[in-house]
Order: sequence, then structure tokens, then C-alpha cells
Amino acid sequence: MTDRITALDLVQAELSEATTAYFAKCEEKLGLVPNVLLAYAFDEKKLRAFTDMYNDLMLGDSGLSKLEREMIAVVVSSINHCYYCLTAHGAAVRQLSGDPALGEMMAMNFRAADLSERQKAMLEFAVKLTEEPARIVEADRAALRQAGFSDRDIWDIASTAAFFNMSNRVATAVDMRPNPEYHPMAR
Repeated sequence: MTDRITALDLVQAELSEATTAYFAKCEEKLGLVPNVLLAYAFDEKKLRAFTDMYNDLMLGDSGLSKLEREMIAVVVSSINHCYYCLTAHGAAVRQLSGDPALGEMMAMNFRAADLSERQKAMLEFAVKLTEEPARIVEADRAALRQAGFSDRDIWDIASTAAFFNMSNRVATAVDMRPNPEYHPMAR
């Protein structure tokens, strides 16, 4: 086992006071600084862009619950076989749902889970956006509206799925490794 975070040899930048405080807040709230943040720490501007977008999508105001946003992250990451995100966000699904089996089903086959019609529609849209983005049509948005999502919610579903597609590709390209602490969480 190695302590490396990525396969790249990038040196951490001198971090600003704000970033140092942000890392301390992560340590306090999560008990760790997620390796994805440490991976981006070679360039504070890139780190800030990543964290600003992540925090807005995953923690900001939305008609989607935090669990639903994490479910999107895991389903997209499952399609993309992103080891980092499956591990980190699978742990989040387990924690937020209180159901370790749900975390596993989201990673392996969300269709095996006992989900609401709303959640099924949301995840099917995220799958289609991941696998065949050019095939998204008005009927796909209409299906989400029929399931009870507002147009703002549809934006949030699309933005969350798109963010994790980008994040999965970067994490896979650099062989980003998850913090080992994620593996036993909420099991």
C-alpha cells in the first residue's frame, strides 16, 4: 500500500490562509482532508474553482436533497468506473441514508434499490446524460417534470451529473486514490 494521492508528481503550492482554514474545517467536520482537495492543492486557483463548484452543487440550496445529489454522484461514477468517487461518495450515500446496502446498490446497480419514482427518474436522466448526452431531448426533461422536479431541479440534476463526469475523468486520468478512512465509513 502506498501513501500517494495521484500518479502525478505535483508539489503542493503555498496555501493561503483561507485555504489552510478550509482544510482545517474539513479535518474538524470530516476527520480528514479529502485527497481530492490535496490533489488540487498544487494550484490554488484550480483548487478554489473545484471547491466553489462542488460546494455550490453538493451543499448549496437545491430542490434536491443532499442524499439525492450524492446518489447522482455515485451512479455517474459507477458508469465511469471512478474508484475515487465511488469510494468517497459511496460512503456519503451510506452515511446520509443510514443504509449501507443502498450505498452498494448505487455503486453496482441502482435499479436494484427500492427507490421512489422521483429518484428513479432523476438517476435515469443522469445515466443518459453520462452515456448519451447528445440524445437528451424534451421528453427526458418532461419525464423529470412528471416525476415532480422543477426546471431549477432539472438544472441541478444536469449540473451535478456533469460535474461528476468531469471530476471522474480527472480523477481517473491522474489515478487519484481515495482516503482509506472512507472504506469503513457507515458500514
